[in-house]
Amino acid sequence: MALAPAFVVGPSVAVSPAALQVERTAYAVAVVARSAVVASSAALGVAGLAAAAGLRKSMRGRRSTKGSVMVGNANVAEPESYYRDHLVACRAQLNGVDAPTPEETDKHMEGIQAFAKQALAGASAAMLFTSSMEAAVAYPIFAQQNYANPREYTGKIVCANCHLASKTIDAKLPQAVLPDTIFKMEIEVPAKYAKRRQPLADGSKGPMNIGAIAVMPEGWKLAPKDRLPKPLKKEMKGLAWAPYSKDWGQQSEYPNIVVAGPVPGETYEKMVLPVLSPDPNTDDKILFGKGIFYFGGNRGRGQVYPEGNQSNNNQFLAAATGTISAIDGLKVSITTPSGEVKTQECLIGADIVVQVGDEVTKDEPITTNPNVGGFGQEEKECVLQDMNRVYAYCAFAFSCFIAQLSFVLKKKQFEKVQLAEGF
Repeated sequence: MALAPAFVVGPSVAVSPAALQVERTAYAVAVVARSAVVASSAALGVAGLAAAAGLRKSMRGRRSTKGSVMVGNANVAEPESYYRDHLVACRAQLNGVDAPTPEETDKHMEGIQAFAKQALAGASAAMLFTSSMEAAVAYPIFAQQNYANPREYTGKIVCANCHLASKTIDAKLPQAVLPDTIFKMEIEVPAKYAKRRQPLADGSKGPMNIGAIAVMPEGWKLAPKDRLPKPLKKEMKGLAWAPYSKDWGQQSEYPNIVVAGPVPGETYEKMVLPVLSPDPNTDDKILFGKGIFYFGGNRGRGQVYPEGNQSNNNQFLAAATGTISAIDGLKVSITTPSGEVKTQECLIGADIVVQVGDEVTKDEPITTNPNVGGFGQEEKECVLQDMNRVYAYCAFAFSCFIAQLSFVLKKKQFEKVQLAEGF
């Protein structure tokens, strides 16, 4: 049996191609272990954020988990460096052996590390998505999928097609702004979010989420993240705005229309929107002057789905005039004077307020009204101001002041001359 040739690295270390392969394998294991720990740290961070959205008390547990992960990162760094140093030392003595260089091994390990991070990041994203499904009780995606432009020719925003109840909102923005300037708008959607509960899709009661939409004039758009000042970021409280219509990998068709939500109403009752004003000096289509902004704000679930069917967030009415003959769970049977039986089926979570034997008329409420939310819209004006106009106005006002002052001084002088001449 022939033995593999041995090579000496230092005074007492013998290295063979088989030993080199062992070193490469150990190095690969160390790098993959490190990538797994790093990616796991990211996954744990995302999972912690998802848990914090539902249970604020879990913040302490998240902090302790984060600390343990950081210790793991520190422990993995040493084996990786150790095995790589040995791999480089062994490779230096194997010039004639057909083995990959440390650089090739590094490149291979980077590919494995990227794949591990991508796989774990996908798993964490799926975990976050599934964990937040129950809290999502407002769906602006319905409007985005069914309407290319959310504002109809009548001025109505399409959110009102599903959210039938009317509520008020309050939008605040500056009277005038300068070109290429970042400023904030505030959309307030008031309600007693801490007390009011609404029925969820499974019939249980849950908190109200809110959403908002802003339709700005052409050229106005959402402020880029890299230009947001820190005080404005703090006021936003992590609120994420997105273009109304956006194809992945492509530019938005309407960058001047943005939406936000669903987000917890108790946290984001006042929603801060950062806006970047256009610059007419760089775009000929943009003109100085007044622009109209349209805002919509929704709280809670809608009463109608885009397909036209009702949600369980409705008050159900009697299907005919007659007598309640039977109540089978959520099915209410009404016997008309002619003897015909009509059944009104209520959806899950409905509270029936009639009893067998009660007389009802058609379209009379037979359940309570569970809807505590609604939709409201408002429009405001903002002026895109040209500094040359401001300078011109200041010059005009100053010239008027000088003219009036000169007139008064001349009049006083004339009065003195009249007194001197005895008039």
